[in-house]
Amino acid sequence: MELRRVQRTSGGTFFVCLPKDWATRIGLDRSSVISLSETADGRLVIDAKYSAERAQQVVIVKPTPLLDREIVGKYLLGYDIIRVEAKDRISTEDRECIKQASSRLIGLEIVEEDYSKIVLQCLLEPSAYPPERILQREHSIASSMHRDAVTAFLDGDINLARNVIARDNEVNRLYFLLVRILRTVIQNPGLSEKLGILPIDCLDYRLTASLVEAIGDQSVQVAELATKLEKAKVAKELAQLLLKLHRVGFEAHENALKALFTRDIALAESVRDEQKNVSRLYGEVESFVQVQYGDIAPQVLAAASSIRRIYEHSLDIADLVMPKMG
Repeated sequence: MELRRVQRTSGGTFFVCLPKDWATRIGLDRSSVISLSETADGRLVIDAKYSAERAQQVVIVKPTPLLDREIVGKYLLGYDIIRVEAKDRISTEDRECIKQASSRLIGLEIVEEDYSKIVLQCLLEPSAYPPERILQREHSIASSMHRDAVTAFLDGDINLARNVIARDNEVNRLYFLLVRILRTVIQNPGLSEKLGILPIDCLDYRLTASLVEAIGDQSVQVAELATKLEKAKVAKELAQLLLKLHRVGFEAHENALKALFTRDIALAESVRDEQKNVSRLYGEVESFVQVQYGDIAPQVLAAASSIRRIYEHSLDIADLVMPKMG
C-alpha cells in the first residue's frame, strides 16, 4: 500500500499523483486517458485500459489420468479457452472424458477438434449472470430435491427417488458456474459494480453455494436409501416423526437463504432456535426404530441423519448472515 497526500489547486480542484512505477508498467504517458468509477462503498477505481477488450485467457492442458479434474479446475479459474493437446492422437477414452467434463460445466463448448487437439471455449458473458440469481436457482433445485427425496422415502416412490438423484447434476453445474463468476468478480472491480456485489461478499456466497450443494448431496442420499427399501413401507407413526423432522429442516434452509439475501438477523436466529427441536425429533426417531424396527432400521436412521445434516448446513448458512450496513 502507498499513501499519497491529496493536494488542491488555487481553483479548488483536488488531485493526487499516480505512482510512477505503476504508470510506466501500465504504459501511461502524457495525454493518456484513464477512467474513474465510484464503487458502492465510496471507493474510486482507476482503469487505465477501460476501452480495451479483455484478452481471452487461454490455457493448454495435456491428457493425463486427471484430465477431468484439470478441465474443471481451469474452468473454475476463469479461463476462456481450454486447449487439450496431445503429443500424438487423443485416445477415445480421453475424448469421452472431455465431452463428459464439458457437459457438466455451463457454457463450456467444444469449438474445435482434430486427431491431437480439442479446444473448449466458455461462451458465457459474466455480466449476464448475477451471483445472487445463480445461488437462488441452485437453492431452488436443492430445496425441491430435499422435499421430494423425503416424499419418495416415505411413500416408497422409486421413480421420484431416481428423479431426485438426476437433479443433483444441475445443482453441481450451477455451483461450478457460481464459483467461476465469483472468482471473475474478485479479479474485476468493474464487474463487481455492474453485478451489484462487493468483492467482500464473494466469500460468503461461495460458502453458501457449497452448503447448498451439500444439501443437495444429502437429499440424494435419502433418495438412494428410498431405492433400497424396495417394497418395505415405513410405519405411519414413524413416518409422521420423519415428516416432522423434515419440515423443521426444510423450513430452516428456506429461512436461512432468505435471511442471507435480506440480511435479516432475526430470521437467521430463528434457524438457530430450532436446534433443540431437531435434536429431540431425531432422538424420538432413533428410540422408535430401536424398539420396533428390524430390517429397515439402518435405512431409516440413515435418512433421519441426512435430514439432520441438512438442518446443520442450514444453520451454517444462517451464521453467515450479516446486518445491513447503515
